[in-house]
Amino acid sequence: MTTPVNTPLEIPALGDAEELSCDVLVIGGGTAGTMAALTAAEHGADVILLEKAHVRHSGALAMGMDGVNNAVVPGRAEPDDYVAEITRANDGIVDQSTVRQTATRGFAMVRRLESYGVKFEKDEHGEYAVRQVHRSGSYVLPMPEGKDVKKVLYRQLRRREMRERIRIENRVMPVRVLTARGQAVGAAGFNTRTGQFVTVRAGAVILATGACGRLGLPASGYLYGTYENPTNAGDGYSMAYHAGAELTGIECFQINPLIKDYNGPACAYVANPFGGYQVNRHGDRFVDSDYWSGQMMAEFAAEVASDRGPVYLKLSHLPEESVTALESILHSTERPTRGTFHAGRGHDYRTHDIEMHISEIGLCGGHSASGVRVDDHARTTVPRLYAAGDLACVPHNYMIGAFVFGDLAGADAARYTAYEGELPSGQLREAHELIYRPLRNPEGPPQPQVEYKLRRFVNDYVAPPKSGARLSLALESFERMREDIAEMGARTPHELMRCAEVTFIRDCAEMAARASLARTESRWGLYHDRLDHPQRDDTSWFHHLDLYKSPSGAMEFTTRPVAPYLVPVDGFTPVGGPSRRLGEVHPEQVATAGAREAAPVPQGAAPCAASARRGTAAGAPTTPRLLELLALAEDESELCALVPYLNDTDSTVRRTAVTVLTETVPPGTGPALAAALLDADAGVREAAAGSLRELVETLPPEPALRDGLAAALTGADPVVRAAALDVLRALRLGDAGLFRASLSDATILVRIAAVRALVSVDATAEVAHAATDPSREVRVTIAKALGTAVAGRPGDTASTDPAPGAAHSALSRLIGDPDALVRAAAYEALGTTGCPPPLATLAVAALSDDAWQVRSGSATALSAAEPGLAVPALAKTLADPNADVRKAAVLALTRHRTDEDARAALATATTDPDADVRAYAARAL
Repeated sequence: MTTPVNTPLEIPALGDAEELSCDVLVIGGGTAGTMAALTAAEHGADVILLEKAHVRHSGALAMGMDGVNNAVVPGRAEPDDYVAEITRANDGIVDQSTVRQTATRGFAMVRRLESYGVKFEKDEHGEYAVRQVHRSGSYVLPMPEGKDVKKVLYRQLRRREMRERIRIENRVMPVRVLTARGQAVGAAGFNTRTGQFVTVRAGAVILATGACGRLGLPASGYLYGTYENPTNAGDGYSMAYHAGAELTGIECFQINPLIKDYNGPACAYVANPFGGYQVNRHGDRFVDSDYWSGQMMAEFAAEVASDRGPVYLKLSHLPEESVTALESILHSTERPTRGTFHAGRGHDYRTHDIEMHISEIGLCGGHSASGVRVDDHARTTVPRLYAAGDLACVPHNYMIGAFVFGDLAGADAARYTAYEGELPSGQLREAHELIYRPLRNPEGPPQPQVEYKLRRFVNDYVAPPKSGARLSLALESFERMREDIAEMGARTPHELMRCAEVTFIRDCAEMAARASLARTESRWGLYHDRLDHPQRDDTSWFHHLDLYKSPSGAMEFTTRPVAPYLVPVDGFTPVGGPSRRLGEVHPEQVATAGAREAAPVPQGAAPCAASARRGTAAGAPTTPRLLELLALAEDESELCALVPYLNDTDSTVRRTAVTVLTETVPPGTGPALAAALLDADAGVREAAAGSLRELVETLPPEPALRDGLAAALTGADPVVRAAALDVLRALRLGDAGLFRASLSDATILVRIAAVRALVSVDATAEVAHAATDPSREVRVTIAKALGTAVAGRPGDTASTDPAPGAAHSALSRLIGDPDALVRAAAYEALGTTGCPPPLATLAVAALSDDAWQVRSGSATALSAAEPGLAVPALAKTLADPNADVRKAAVLALTRHRTDEDARAALATATTDPDADVRAYAARAL
């Protein structure tokens, strides 16, 4: 007999738990958790990976990533510079030993991810296309195809050798880390589909549950419309706290700029390399801060609140090619609903700049500094308990840092074997009660109502600017909320999961309020802005503020002096020393407004009131043939088993076979996908092209693959031809003879791919001959490519270009092009190749061009010209009405800063009205 839908789930007996055992337990299947599981398994540990959703599409990385914010690539940045940058961004309150791990290990992690199949943007020579987004370092590495990162990681988990070591338990939500004799020994939780109680005994536990993204309430009022991944409700923060671990920096909130009325990031890390930037309503850049930090957010908030607001992400000045590229990234990898949002308002990046606003508050180590205290091997203060990713306090650690600390945690935790003692019965009872309590009161207040009320109090009393009175009211409110939370009702396992998340949010809200009340100064700009303590106080507060659960159950605090730096940073001098116990932090008296002469005598006390089918085309019917094929994916079948499906008469089956082949990647995948490029069905060809691009970093450059790709160059589908060129270039399987014919292709996309391919083999003369191409997009690509070709690779002492004369000849032709964007690109290329006197004279003249893009490009060209000609012209350009032109002039003068006149000109630019111009000029001096 079927159980009626409205019948509550029965509470399972405590003794009926499903018990699992492993050496290393990883909680959270996102960025850090996946890497921790892989590394622990590689070190020989038996691993269980618990994920309350499904590892295939869980975590903040589920939709992919548009770029790496902190790639310290050799030749482009130095680890010590990055450590100093993060130290300044976090007002000196950092443990540099942890930040240095990301700085020194990040590049190896980039290479490891590439070996898995993750793609980072590279130039035609295969060098990383690192961009300078901040003014003092080049750390941003774009990932235009970063939507596939999670899929690539899941593919690694499913490798046969990993499946022998890693047991994935999807739909299992831990609520408590279990401890015995002061060390972590496992976890207790439940199955979010069946409701079964689950216990795990382990030798070590790694928490990788992400940020507390569901802390503040978005301006929209939607519970799950948060800036951060809304499934990250502070689970790990709460579990670490109740396990006895110290948390630190909790008063340093995460707050971000975002799109007004749409809780998506404004994406300066994406838009900036394309030429976008933040402006006020007058079109002026206004951010003086040199890093994405609380200080920057303070400047942002002040501008929004001033008569110069609103604030916008400016994109309307960009050329069509840039706008199209941005749309491709922002409307897919970054937020799939973003294009729909703009379309619903009738907005277009070509005609509208994007109004920005400020996000709700959250807790996040990876994007701010609020998390579980860890050392440089991801160990917490509880033995055998680790934390990694946004949960761990490694300031501004971002995606690469999450991978690095997941790797560190996995390697260190693999030393331990499964705990063999009895699991602590008292902790099991507590976890059981937390999980199933809502089933005893199915008609109680529903979780959405209770959560809304809780998070509204967070906005009312905890969000900055902060004050002691409001924070004290917050603590009163959160204490009252205990009763509301205890009365929540649930009927299903899914509702139990949401109710448990509310308890985590309440714990995080109390931590945020008490920590903010404890630190009696302002620091980190908007992240911790105390109206009643408005100044930064390094004398008393150049300390970490650690919180922990005392044996009595109270939340207590310790101030820990910042350890001496590994990398000196001007303006900060930590001296180390012992920690100082603060104990409990009590709220201020807020029951009355002002003092009473005498309190009235009470007459009596009244009691207080208490996801899509995988591998098939959208809407395609699931046939027995498709079900057979998907079963092969689960079995990790060899290529021979998939060949019949790749040759099936049904195009839907063939298309799905391509998807399965891409997920399993047996030997021979490359040639098989290349053959599919010539399929009769356009959908199959498109899928094969996408798969080849996705797998390009992992495919062996075998002759059979080259032959298949070469054959595809003669196909009728331009998408296929362009993809074949790109893969041949990336795998170094082509030569000038193979690529040359594609320069005359009828499709612009293919000709652009041909230009990049020819540059990759240093066929500069062939590229130069194409400088008369009728397409502006191709000519712009040629101009940029010529700069890359002549410059050679980073670190080269001389050009490897066999025909520099041909390149300069072509650039000479392109700087006279009728299209302004072509001229601009050509002049900009001269800044890389060198700008000999005849071309430098033309660049000086171009500083008067009507198009600001040309003036900016010509200023860049003069950075490589003789200073006697360049410096006087650039000094005059500092009065240009366009801020981007003035910025280009400052950057060009920076390369001439040994010249006395150049330094004098830079000094005048330090008072420019544009924040970028001022900052770059000051840095040059």
